[in-house]
Amino acid sequence: MKVIFLSIITGFLVGFIFALFKLPIPAPPALAGVTGIVGIYLGFKAYEQVSPLIESWFK
Repeated sequence: MKVIFLSIITGFLVGFIFALFKLPIPAPPALAGVTGIVGIYLGFKAYEQVSPLIESWFK
């Protein structure tokens, strides 16, 4: 939980600093971009779950 809290605080500060200097946001500005990032994370986690099965196929 501590890591999640620190990530939110860090992200908030980075977003604030980028807005302060009128720079483009360093993240996808649309909900579709955010959901794409979530999809990438879920795909990575799914691979971790099935990788033993995949590796057993190629032995």
